[in-house]
Amino acid sequence: MLGWVENIEKATLENKNFRKVVFTGKHAQVVLMRLAAGEEIGWEVHSKIDQFFRVEKGKVRLDLGAGKDKIDETHAAGIGFAFVIPAGTYHNVTNVGKKSVKAYTVYSPPNHPAGTVQKTNPEAKGAAPTAKAAKAAKAAKAAKAAKTAK
Repeated sequence: MLGWVENIEKATLENKNFRKVVFTGKHAQVVLMRLAAGEEIGWEVHSKIDQFFRVEKGKVRLDLGAGKDKIDETHAAGIGFAFVIPAGTYHNVTNVGKKSVKAYTVYSPPNHPAGTVQKTNPEAKGAAPTAKAAKAAKAAKAAKAAKTAK
């Protein structure tokens, strides 16, 4: 397929993963997201990436900051709300409801490896890699060791 075509609302509402990359192009990437009740993405910044969000289910608080040490703006967003986080803006998205938030985001340019699926936020932050990722890392380490031994 040359592009990506899917019912994004249905795909987003059915997504059970913290992060699931469904399309990666040269200049943009579509990612489905789920935040459990009380869960947050975590204070972060993308220095060269603009990010668009749309909430399909649930309620979130969006915190924005010009610097890493201060929240300058806080916004409430719910079903049907969209927001854009410009490159260089610190941000956090927190689920303030009692049920999971379902949302999708578009990064421009892409931010994650194509096909990335992370079931939980700790997994996404590297605390518990998927079996596939762990196997790939082990293979890469073995290949590097074999190359060094030659």
